Amino acid sequence: MVSGCVIAEECALSVSAERIWKVSCSRDAMLKACAGSFDAVDVEGDGGPGSITTLTLSAAAAAAAGCGVVKSRVLARDDAALVLRNEVLEGSKVNGQLKSQVTEVKFDVAGDSACVAKFKVEYERLDGGGALTSEDQAELIGGYLALLKIVETYLVANPTEYA
Repeated sequence: MVSGCVIAEECALSVSAERIWKVSCSRDAMLKACAGSFDAVDVEGDGGPGSITTLTLSAAAAAAAGCGVVKSRVLARDDAALVLRNEVLEGSKVNGQLKSQVTEVKFDVAGDSACVAKFKVEYERLDGGGALTSEDQAELIGGYLALLKIVETYLVANPTEYA
């Protein structure tokens, strides 16, 4: 990755790290928690490193995301530390500007029913330029954080799910 091309953001969530981790790492849980956002979630592999996940977005989500499919490969998954690192292979509004994009999320416990999601996107531009505009950076990381908030809303509304 090009030095300086990193976006980092933290997001407080009103659900336990364990519950949001369970949803983040499960095809069926993602479909259920994000009903209306995805038409399909397909996983090739066991969910660990090397696995490919293809998210087929609903029409409404595709319009907001600027693409209909997001495909990524798991680079690292640490179930003890609650860290997931993926390489984005296809998708996102700004993907046409990027040579590579790697995401990482870590869920830190912040109480019995709360956690902090530490999200990072590392990227390299196709044109070799530096950082994306602040608007493109906000849009890029905003999509990931919006997805976490959708999962949070579902888990808060369904307190026994994935407990």
